[in-house]
Amino acid sequence: MSYDLLFRTLADPTRRALFERLCRDGEQTVAALTAQAGVSQPAVSKHLGVLKQAGLVLDRHEGRQTHYSAQRSALVPLVDWTSKMAGFWESRFDDLESLLQRIDQ
Repeated sequence: MSYDLLFRTLADPTRRALFERLCRDGEQTVAALTAQAGVSQPAVSKHLGVLKQAGLVLDRHEGRQTHYSAQRSALVPLVDWTSKMAGFWESRFDDLESLLQRIDQ
């Protein structure tokens, strides 16, 4: 999965809220997600489709209902990127601290 797709998908606050809710509360139907989403059922379904395309959710059909569950493992690229960036900035701050100490002497 590309970083761009993951960031673009999670940039939308409604999609992020749906994903967070699935992570926190476990598998849910579209109806259950819609009840607390603050947007229409078609909008929720559209957002879930984008989340599914990005690999962030899986769907399971049971009769007429579709159940969605979060795929936390899809966040691994985001965690990796964040770790790399943290390491980058930590080294920059260490370099700055070293420079400031040399200037003070």
